[in-house]
Formats: sequence, structure tokens, C-alpha cells
Amino acid sequence: MSSVPERSEIESKYKWDLESIYATDDEWEAAYEEVEERLDELSAYEGRATEDGETLLSVLELRDDVYRTVEQVVSYARMRKDENTADQHYQALSSRGMSLASQTDSASSFLEPEIQDLDRDELDRMIEETDGLELYDHYLHDVLRTAEHTRSAEVENVLAELGEVTSASGEVYNMLMDSDMEFPTVEKPDGESVEITQSNLTRLLKNPDREFRQTVYESFFDEIGEYHNTIGTTFKNSVKTDVQLARIRDYDTAREDAMDGPNVPVEVYDNLVDTVRDNLDKLHRHAELKRESLGVDELRMWDLYMPMTETETPDVEYEQAREYVVEALGALGDDYQRRIEEGFESRWVDVYETENKRSGAYSGGTYDTQPFILMNYQDDISSMFTLAHELGHSLHSQLTSENQPYVYGDYEIFVAEVASTVNEALLTNHLLDTVEDPTFRRHVLNEYLERFRSTLYRQTMFAAFEHEVHQLVEDDEALTPGKADEIYGDLKAEFYEPAVVDDRIAREWARIPHFYRAYYVYQYSTGISAAVALADGILNDGDEAADRYLQFLQGGSREYPLELLETAGVDMSSPEPIQRALDVYDDHLDEMESLI
Repeated sequence: MSSVPERSEIESKYKWDLESIYATDDEWEAAYEEVEERLDELSAYEGRATEDGETLLSVLELRDDVYRTVEQVVSYARMRKDENTADQHYQALSSRGMSLASQTDSASSFLEPEIQDLDRDELDRMIEETDGLELYDHYLHDVLRTAEHTRSAEVENVLAELGEVTSASGEVYNMLMDSDMEFPTVEKPDGESVEITQSNLTRLLKNPDREFRQTVYESFFDEIGEYHNTIGTTFKNSVKTDVQLARIRDYDTAREDAMDGPNVPVEVYDNLVDTVRDNLDKLHRHAELKRESLGVDELRMWDLYMPMTETETPDVEYEQAREYVVEALGALGDDYQRRIEEGFESRWVDVYETENKRSGAYSGGTYDTQPFILMNYQDDISSMFTLAHELGHSLHSQLTSENQPYVYGDYEIFVAEVASTVNEALLTNHLLDTVEDPTFRRHVLNEYLERFRSTLYRQTMFAAFEHEVHQLVEDDEALTPGKADEIYGDLKAEFYEPAVVDDRIAREWARIPHFYRAYYVYQYSTGISAAVALADGILNDGDEAADRYLQFLQGGSREYPLELLETAGVDMSSPEPIQRALDVYDDHLDEMESLI
């Protein structure tokens, strides 16, 4: 029987180096206590934060200093918990870390309302007269920009203290999916038994045996169905929380609230959904090509992940994937390539799936730490692309931290997905240029097409679903699990028209953790659109385009996302980059059609 290994069975070189943050839990406790002791110092500025420029600068510097420690406390505890989501000790540390973050938010909640009591002329005069305050110019003017949606200091304090409560739905959902829910064990065609997990589901749905794929698909979604009402309740409450918080802040919709933070117009969202819907014929063509390549009369939901190739995906062990990725990212220059190599040697990556480890993949860390990458590497081409993807996030974080002060040392998700997807595009180009094996090449091209489908089309479908369910709640209508199924099933039928859409796939929304982050998923789609243009420039224009791109990666949040991308050469306020990306997808479909 196939089993997931215990963490103790994995060599340390394949585990991330969290000891580089805190060597022991005792060090974590000391940092925790340090923050607690400084919160009174921070809250003591309430009522006088803007009495003069020097005072404003002092409280801003103190707040930044405290948050730098808080972020490390939270990040360490969360990543320890993600190593084993059933470990109650680290569940408790993570919960305490989140509580500390909420306390810090509460202690500093007075600051932005007090800044917003200034008029622009007063603020500009303070900046001009106070050495060091100019550093905060963009931040301070951004605070003024959102003044009409900031409540009184008292209300902001209450909202900050409720941070743990308002995020509870997502936390409950993650614990259910990663720890408590037990998915079935199924027998593979060779007689080996394997437990279905969130991490290996897609891999199992790529098995050439169609009957086995159907068994995996039905078993997984039947188990989801057993928790239909529970998941539906967590989701409903998450959406209601989004809507209520938006109303408290005097936004017309939760979408406006979510997109106002990074200052992205809602038209960008509508451009995306409308442009993709206008190009569904390309996705339908992909589905039809897949049906033909599989030689089936009807494309079923358990066929969607099957590659348009005659063999299973070639094995790509982790060490080989590292080599391919390092070589591919040489297109971004020697320094970028060196950083990738050093990251592998410094144990950025927690590589393999282990018992109770959080599913999926992400890039983490803080302004003051090295990057960290959680993987569940499966020795296949898809995992290699995921590695390149997460390294894009990690290098973005590292370059930002090195080139920006803490106040601008992070970046919006809207631009984050650009960095990850550029890496995927460069990896695809490198492999198609250098690997001669025709089977491997077809799998690489298939991987590109599948990632494009799942990023631009699938995430846009998610975005349409998310917007529709939020509108439902905003109209004071009931969001039941059945209603969510209905909305999702209709979208699945629209986007995958040539395939047979069954009742089980209508529950797919229930396995998507990103729905617990309001209006998050659309940024994957805008990200790949921008990335296609940038990667094309890097490959065709060489060092000049690469340098512009690296400057973009160093920008952090010193400018708004659309401004950063425009500097790099992409205008995301128009449908053009989205259409350009879709046309590239169509060209690759031509290439695949000729190969199969």
C-alpha cells in the first residue's frame, strides 16, 4: 500500500530551514513577549500621533519596528503548523501568533484615522519640514486616499480586535480539509493502493486508466459531498463577512472594498471576465483536442486533467527539476540565477509531501528572513513548474526587501502572480529549446497549455463565481450549498461546453481554499496576461527587457500595481494584454494539434 511518509523520514536538506528564524521555540516566546511589552508604547501615541512631523515619524518608525517582529512570530508559527497540521502545539502557537497580530492591529488602529484628519497641505508641510518623513510620502498620501472608507479610531480598534473572528471561516475550512477529512483509498490498475489527498488528486486524475480516473473523481467528490453542508456554512459565513466589512467601510460592494486597497479599478475585473468569455472558443477547442487525443466519444470531468500525449508524464526528480529551473532562469541574468542556486543551498524549499502536511504550495517568509517555499513535490513535470512558479514569488520578495524600506517591502498580489508566471514561461521556452526527446517536449507543451487553461480560464471562471455569490449575499438572498452548486455548475457548463458536466463537479467550489480570500483569484488571470507580454519581451529583446523587469521586481509597493506594470511595459487597464495572452494560447494549440 502506498503511504505518505512521516516528516522524520525526510532528509534535512529537503526541509526548509525555519531555525534560521528562531533556533528554538523559546526564542519565539521571547520575541512574542517583546511585542507584548511594546504594544503599550505604541498605543501611548493615540491622540497625538500627528501633533507635529517628528512625532508622526516616531510613531511610524515604532509601528514598523513592532510589525517586523510580529510578522516573524506569525510566519514561524504558521509554517511550523503547516509542517504537520495535526500538531496541536503548533496549532496553539499559530493561534497565539494570529492573536498577537490582532492585538498589534488594535494598538495601532488609531494611527490612520488620525493621519486622515490632516488635510493634504498640512501633511505636505510636515513631510517637507521633517527629515526622514519623506520616506513615507507615498504611504501617507495613500492613507489620505482611503479616508472616506476609514471609520473612527474606536470603530477601527474594534475591527482590528475582531481580526481573528473575521478570518475564522477560512481557518475552520483549512483544518477540515487538511486534517479532519479522510479521503478514500483506491486501488490503482497495478494493484497498489493509494490514499487520495488534496495534493495528489490532480496527479491521480492523469492516470491513463480511464476507469481508475472515474473512481478517483467520484470517490473524492463523494467525500466532499459528505461535508457539503459544513463547507457550505463556512463559505456562506466567509462571504457574509466580506460583505459586512465592506458595508462597515461604506463601500457599495465587497469587490470595491477588496480592489480599493491596491487601487485597482473594478473595470480591470470586468475587462478580464468579458475578454475571457469572448474567447471561450479557444478553450472549447482545447477541450475538443483533448477528447480527440483520448479517443473518447464524450469528454468527462475525470478526463480534464489528462495530457494530450500518449504516455504518462515523464518522471522529473527534484534534483533534475532544480537543474532545469536554474538554467531556464538564466534569461534574467547571472545575479538572478545565482540567487536561485543559493536559495536551494540555503534550504528555502520544504520539498516533499508528508503526513498531515498542508496541501498545495506557497512562498512565505518575511522582510527580515530568507524566503521559504512549501511544496508537495510529486516527481513530475507539473511539480517542476510549481517549483519555478514559487521561486518567482521568492525572488520577488528578496529583491523587494533588499531595495525597499520596510514600509514598501511587500507587494500586492496583483503583481505577485506576474513574477511567478514569468518564470513558468521562461521554463517552457528553455525546455522546448533544449530538450530533444519528443515525448518530453509534448508533455512540456501540454503542461504549458494546461497551466494556461487552469490559470487564465479556470481562475477567471472562479472569479465569475466569486462575484456572483457575493452579489447574491449583497442582494440579501440566501447562499445555500445548493445555490452555490447551481451557480458553479452553470459556469462550468459554459466554460467547458464540449464536455459532459455532471452533478459532482458542481461541488468543485467546495475544494477551493482561495475562495476564503475575497476577490483574490482574478489576480492569477491578470498576472498570466501581464507575464506573457513581459516574458516575450525578455526572450526577444534580451538584457534591456530583463533589466526593466528586474526593476519592476524591486519596486515593492512604492507605486500602485498598475503603475508598476506600466513602467515594466504592460497596460493592465486595457483588455489588450489579456487578448494577447489568449492569442499566444491559441498559437500553442496550433503547435500541439500538429504534434498529435
